[in-house]
Amino acid sequence: MKMKNKFSVYIDSLQERITSDLEKLDGKSKFIKDNWEREKGGGGLTMILENGDVFEKAGVNVSKVYGNLPESMSKLLKVDQSHFFACGISLVLHPKNPMAPTFHANLRYFELYEHNVLKDRWFGGGLDLTPYYIFEEDIVHFHKSCKKVCDSYNESFYSKYKRKCDEYFWNSHRNEARGVGGLFFDYCRESNEMNIDNWFSFISDLGNSFLKSYVPIIKKRKDLDYNNSHEKWQQIRRGRYVEFNLLHDKGTLFGLKTNGRIESILISMPPKAQWVYDQTPSKGSEEEKLLNILKSPKKWT
Repeated sequence: MKMKNKFSVYIDSLQERITSDLEKLDGKSKFIKDNWEREKGGGGLTMILENGDVFEKAGVNVSKVYGNLPESMSKLLKVDQSHFFACGISLVLHPKNPMAPTFHANLRYFELYEHNVLKDRWFGGGLDLTPYYIFEEDIVHFHKSCKKVCDSYNESFYSKYKRKCDEYFWNSHRNEARGVGGLFFDYCRESNEMNIDNWFSFISDLGNSFLKSYVPIIKKRKDLDYNNSHEKWQQIRRGRYVEFNLLHDKGTLFGLKTNGRIESILISMPPKAQWVYDQTPSKGSEEEKLLNILKSPKKWT
């Protein structure tokens, strides 16, 4: 089976498993299925859950698109008369309780053709955690889960991809991280280190670990007490999340440049966010503790 077909089958299965498990966890709302087609080639399945008991919004999106590469992207990749195939799964989970963190993950596969000949192919993806209040044991659990998968393939992967995550999810205009990191990797090509089948195995193991890394955290935090000030802080931090996605995120920008489906591209946006002028938390507060960590990424394992 061609790799693009193999990965396509995998992400369909992963989407079905994740949405089923999240529905059980939420206990109230169900995922709505939205099949869509891209005019210039391909389509996907967006699944969205809103206004649940646990999740204010949860989106799990599979896309499989192809077509001519836009001129701007062709110049960037230095190819002529080119077209592409890209498929992937992305999920963004915005919990209702401010004590529970937002979770984001995506896995993707890209093929690049020049004059109808396969020129390049690679995997990419990652996962990261965005808390509003710091529970260090949760963050340690998350990073240990990431490290466990990485170490089973190469003991250098975790430190390398953790560093790339800290660098990538950096709101440079704010001089702070979006969250507490995780893994980020891109352009994972066939090499002496890993062949393409090894990369597929690594990617699929990571996808299978998504909920293991996140669900234990949300089960511990979803029923904790909170008040209006906690909700306000959650919404202010969500505003920073939006800023990163619209200004810096490669996936969002690629989708917009290739005339992707806007509802699926912006599925990551939280339902409620705030922008408060010159907001500064009280000295010694839990809110300040979060900001101090975001200013300087930590080693969690």
